[in-house]
Amino acid sequence: MNIIILDGYTLNPGDLNWESLSSFGNLIYHDRTPAELVATRCKDAHVILTNKTPVTAETIKQATDLKLISVLATGYNIVDTVAARQQNISVCNVPGYGTDSVAQHTWALILELTNRVGRHADSVQAGEWVSATDWCYVKAPILELAGKTLGIIGFGNIGRKVAEIGKAFGMNIVFYNRSQQSCEWATQKTLNEVIAQSDVLSLHCPVTPDNQHFVNKNLLTSMKPTAFLVNTARGQLIHEQELADALNIGQLAGAALDVLSTEPPKSTNPLLSAKNCLITPHNAWISFEARQRIMQATVANIRAYLAGNPINVVN
Repeated sequence: MNIIILDGYTLNPGDLNWESLSSFGNLIYHDRTPAELVATRCKDAHVILTNKTPVTAETIKQATDLKLISVLATGYNIVDTVAARQQNISVCNVPGYGTDSVAQHTWALILELTNRVGRHADSVQAGEWVSATDWCYVKAPILELAGKTLGIIGFGNIGRKVAEIGKAFGMNIVFYNRSQQSCEWATQKTLNEVIAQSDVLSLHCPVTPDNQHFVNKNLLTSMKPTAFLVNTARGQLIHEQELADALNIGQLAGAALDVLSTEPPKSTNPLLSAKNCLITPHNAWISFEARQRIMQATVANIRAYLAGNPINVVN
């Protein structure tokens, strides 16, 4: 059995190993695969493992022995699941592996917005405390979170975990979710209510055809001018030019993003130069522990498929 890994480097830059996967058959590894080589590399595959490299209908059509596509992540929009289903090919993913890591990173971003630890540490390193007139100083206002409102869009595992941490800070928790959710310590509201009431608005929903660019000028003008926007979900949820415009005119106090619509971003992305905008390179998921769980779950996905009882199937 040929198992093709199209883009293994981000999952395993060298601190994990692939031995548990190689026990299933002939493991063919690639750090990265450019688009023009995907079909060729997958032609003789029985199993394809991909993280962010698209597997198109054409690739699936040419891979005549293909039986399983296992995505090394939770999101599977990079696979043509319809084409796979038509060819009786299972597509599975890895749900739930990054809940704690993404929630932790979300709060790292929120706390950087409210406490500016990095900015103040940099100023000390630059000698500003040594030359200061007073015994303390601030480079930007520091805000207390207790009593403020945290709004969550998407109350799944990650959204709920972020909310739990916000509750520990003494925040009021409101959330919007498409389906009704039960939570004794948080209040489910309409989308418009969550947007208007939030001091911190954090996105934790998947991208769908209905919600692309739903964070746009209209939504941003409904937020408090003192509010912060945080996105560790998907970049396509945000209309980037309209968010940059809102930040640059002070319509919003700040934003912190771990995802952009195109990754790596183009140098012309307006958010790269927007005021009060913190950006990290889509690495909320990348803790050692989370990557280890992906590897373990992928082994389980393949083992279950070979046993005739596939799990985590998304098509």
